[in-house]
Amino acid sequence: MARRLEGKVAVVTGSGRRRGLGEAIVRALAAEGASVVLSDIGRPRDAATAAEHIGAEDEMAAIAAEIAATGVGVTTKACDVRVPAEVDALAQHAVDTLGRLDIWVNNAGIGYIMKPLLEVTEADWDAVLDVNLKGCFFGIQSAARRMIAGGRGGRIVNIASQAAKSGFPHAQAYTSSKHGLVGLARSAAVELGAHGITVNNVCPNHVTTSLGAWQNEYFAKVVGAESVEAYLAAMAARIPLGRPGLPEDTARAVVFLCSDEAAYITAESMNVSGGEEPH
Repeated sequence: MARRLEGKVAVVTGSGRRRGLGEAIVRALAAEGASVVLSDIGRPRDAATAAEHIGAEDEMAAIAAEIAATGVGVTTKACDVRVPAEVDALAQHAVDTLGRLDIWVNNAGIGYIMKPLLEVTEADWDAVLDVNLKGCFFGIQSAARRMIAGGRGGRIVNIASQAAKSGFPHAQAYTSSKHGLVGLARSAAVELGAHGITVNNVCPNHVTTSLGAWQNEYFAKVVGAESVEAYLAAMAARIPLGRPGLPEDTARAVVFLCSDEAAYITAESMNVSGGEEPH
């Protein structure tokens, strides 16, 4: 059976951390035949990018080595998505190393700066918006330039969130950044459609990744749950399909949007929430 992304080249930001959405996405793209560029910030740059919340270069290299063993083309490049020159260098790295750029997945994000509304600082707000929204804008720009030059169209997918559709406590900056991705995708899709480039968002509900495990601990305390297990059980009970999301759920949605099957889908924000987010 032919693999759906054979011959394509994909970049996935925020893909250098074990048990992350990025790792699942890059593995799923590679399984469908795409050559892949793994990217993460690589090392702490400031207070907002502490070591416990980021993908380190050695961790990224280890994931890449495992993917390379499957026989697809793989390379890595550290990138701080807040810096336009680094994002542009990442896009050019894909072209220089693997020959083209067909798929760009904006997955890098900050979901670990959570505070009550009255305690949020300007630095907190800026850190989240800079990565989650501005960083995606830089990614769309840099990817689109290469895709237009290549003349083969392309696929751009932003990893948004259920928080792109609904509000959540202690997540004002996060929710605002993800809502912003809805407008960004709609606007970019209008401009890039003439070049055969689609732009879409995937909006997962809660997923227990490395970041998700931290969120479980945090929000279990916020809501006064007896335990993390009780918090997760209450979450599962309100989801029609009876469980929180898995990294593979989001990864499969990304593969679909990057395939020929989704050639006529653009400007959409697709829920992957087990029915928890119905709009």
